[in-house]
Amino acid sequence: MAALDGDLGWTLGVVFRAYLKATDAVMTGMPGGHRGYQVLTAAVSDEAPSQSALCERLGIDRTVMTYLLDDLERAGLVVRRPAPTDRRTRTIVATGQGRELLARLTERLGHAEHHILAALPDEDRATLKALLTRLATQANATDPLPDTCAVVEDIRSR
Repeated sequence: MAALDGDLGWTLGVVFRAYLKATDAVMTGMPGGHRGYQVLTAAVSDEAPSQSALCERLGIDRTVMTYLLDDLERAGLVVRRPAPTDRRTRTIVATGQGRELLARLTERLGHAEHHILAALPDEDRATLKALLTRLATQANATDPLPDTCAVVEDIRSR
């Protein structure tokens, strides 16, 4: 399939599928899987100023986020608290149990990531991650569409 070697969609898809396969086992027991991990990471890092801001940052529909937070809360990993400046706004706060789980998952994900990137020397791994982070940050900042469903609709309409 040499014709696809330079195709961005194909290469990203192959790496993404390999990443999902390698990390699915790590996420066993994590409510919401990868999305739950991202929400928990944001809560532990105090990057969840509000439920709606978190939806926008992660590209998760508000209804889906509500169910995901319900599951994370039932598992004792996060709590929703009224924001001190606006009681209608909810902040997402990680519990001690959530922080412990995140530490374990992060370590295990590091091993899975190492496996995925094993074909690259350490310097290239760091470069790849830095470039992907830069691309993701830019795409997230400039994407005028509020969620992934809208992105798919926008792509189909063109």
